[in-house]
Amino acid sequence: MNTERMTATQVAAVRKVIENLHYELIPLSNVIDQASFLPEGATVSVTASPAKGMQATIDLSLQLQDMGMHVIPHFSARLTKDRAELEANLKAIDAAGIHRVFIVGGDADPPGEFFDAFLFLQAIEEIGHSIDSFGITGYPEGHPIISHELLEQAIVDKARYADYITTQMCFEPGIITDWIRHQRNRGIDLPVYLGIPGSAELKKLLAISARIGVGDSVKFAAKNPKLIGRLIKPGGYSPDALILGLAAALTDERINIEGFHCYTFNQVERTEEWRKDMLEALG
Repeated sequence: MNTERMTATQVAAVRKVIENLHYELIPLSNVIDQASFLPEGATVSVTASPAKGMQATIDLSLQLQDMGMHVIPHFSARLTKDRAELEANLKAIDAAGIHRVFIVGGDADPPGEFFDAFLFLQAIEEIGHSIDSFGITGYPEGHPIISHELLEQAIVDKARYADYITTQMCFEPGIITDWIRHQRNRGIDLPVYLGIPGSAELKKLLAISARIGVGDSVKFAAKNPKLIGRLIKPGGYSPDALILGLAAALTDERINIEGFHCYTFNQVERTEEWRKDMLEALG
């Protein structure tokens, strides 16, 4: 990594977010083995997938909490069958001392009682909860099936309940920062965690995509051409260039990037090797 073009302030900002990386894990058979490579007390986000159901997310969240992690379970609106299941999940995390959740619309088709994340957040508010922090999604490059207008309105609707935004993966620093500036200009001032891929291998990523219900490899590639294009190269993908491209934005208070949310694809050992190498390069 070449840091010669970065100011000391930028280097410090990059180091801070890499030291405090948020890790996303998927409820699969290898996840506890991979979780053993996480730093002590890491912040860990646990996904929800149609193939596994919400119970797998809750179960893994409780396991990771017992391991001393700071856990953020994903609560999927469309994957939650009804209000009774939502109430049970809220009680389960409260009993475990988990008070931070990330709200997603989800991919279940047909959905349960809740069609989208906004209706889901309203239901959580009506039921009552002990959650201290709600995260919501942001889409710097849009969504394959949701219009730009609906995404714009959804951010406004959900922001009243939320404490931060986590973005979907995007590989272009300019697109990311332009999207955040646009949100700031229209009054969305929530801090942002940027979704970045960890150090990933294509073969493993495609295998995981099929197992979590994203679909077969061909369908996944069709929906994520930029991701696949980045990963098809010797040694897989490393996010160094993306992070360096965001160094200036990390020091911009108005943009207000809180940190990085790392999509590990359960390749934690590989991602941690990359993270330690990067911290060493930063000095």
